[in-house]
Amino acid sequence: MKITAILLAAGQGTRMKSNLPKVLHPIAGKPMIWHALEAIKQSTTEKPIVVVGHGAGEVISYLGDSAETVLQEPQLGTGHAVMQAESLLKGKTDLIVVCYSDMPLLRGETLKKLVETQMNNKGPISMLTVIANDPRGFGRVIRKADGTVESVVEEYVATAEQLQVKELNVGGYCFEANWLWDALHRIPKNPKKGEYYLTDAVELASKAGLPVQATVMDDVEETIGINTRVHLSEVEAAMRRRINQHHMLNGVTMIDPNSAYIEIGVSIGKDTIVMPNTFIHGKTEIGEGNVLGPNTIIHDSKIGNHCKVLASVMESALLEDHVDIGPFARLRKGAHLGNHVHMGNFGEVKDSHLAEGVKMGHFSYIGNAQIGANTNIGAGTITCNYDGEKKHATEIGSDVFIGSDTMLVAPLKIGAGARTGAGAVVTKNVAEDTLVVGMPARAIRKLEKKKK
Repeated sequence: MKITAILLAAGQGTRMKSNLPKVLHPIAGKPMIWHALEAIKQSTTEKPIVVVGHGAGEVISYLGDSAETVLQEPQLGTGHAVMQAESLLKGKTDLIVVCYSDMPLLRGETLKKLVETQMNNKGPISMLTVIANDPRGFGRVIRKADGTVESVVEEYVATAEQLQVKELNVGGYCFEANWLWDALHRIPKNPKKGEYYLTDAVELASKAGLPVQATVMDDVEETIGINTRVHLSEVEAAMRRRINQHHMLNGVTMIDPNSAYIEIGVSIGKDTIVMPNTFIHGKTEIGEGNVLGPNTIIHDSKIGNHCKVLASVMESALLEDHVDIGPFARLRKGAHLGNHVHMGNFGEVKDSHLAEGVKMGHFSYIGNAQIGANTNIGAGTITCNYDGEKKHATEIGSDVFIGSDTMLVAPLKIGAGARTGAGAVVTKNVAEDTLVVGMPARAIRKLEKKKK
């Protein structure tokens, strides 16, 4: 059986007061339409159709080949929107799932139940409903004596009695495809708004004696649609709770889940502790037994096992195992810290590899450098890697001691076992096991090799 989804994404979203199309506003690091596309994967078999309208170019550009698109112009209601997909789908699919792109909390499991309901339904429609005290402007679901749905009454035309109904229309449907295309052409234009509403298809089926079934949802949060920035914040908070609960159930400790901001797609190993006010973004992979935060931002980075990241910022960086950094350290793109590296407060690393056991003192900057194992970088050390036009590399061997406030003027190579005196300005390569001091630095003696 072929099952295809139609996502409605043509609305202008004027109440968002934004230049960005509503369905591209991010929720937990992904556009809200991404969440809708992920949800429908569990209940459909074919590539989805997205109905676009306002901001169509931006939405189509984002979707790429993940969905086919059809343009609704002008926007004449939900029934009219679904009708735009008729030429693509008529005779090519058995069931059609219709839902809104601005409901990112709707779960794939819920849509799967909806499809299962329709597969067992002798009639042409099954729909999602919810029992709630706050109607949020949703239409009221009116049932027949046999429990099937008779109609959906929109709030603005409902009677006082109908407004007391607690069962609400969520806006998710599964249709028998062949019946749907004919029914769409029989939906009357709404006299007050001049639009064609998909909900009127429910009454068409009911009056024809065809049963309309409803799947009642358990989680009211799933039904939140986004029309304003207030709704956006509500959904963001709900999604964050969902994400954090997932990690905690998989062995991650969160001292205060309400202050842990973790985007969707982040992986975290068991026994890692996430401290308050920690933000983890993008394609980040975190191993086991780490302590992250408090007051830490991690973006598109990879962290091994048993690391400590205190009050620091990482972007596109890599930590191996048993690394500790911070507080107030910054790892920029291309920073790679090997096993057992220590990086003190107010240090910065960019496009550099610090090999195993390197100790990097506070107030230091390391850029475009390769640092050998067990080297000590004294406080205030700076790699002077940019000459105003090009970046230049610094190579430091293993077991080197760089004195405090050393300036390393690249391009530069410092041999294994060498030492620099405090305040040295090193402009020329330094041989192995050599001590250099002064400005510019000069060699004063060879050092005895340490016994290992």
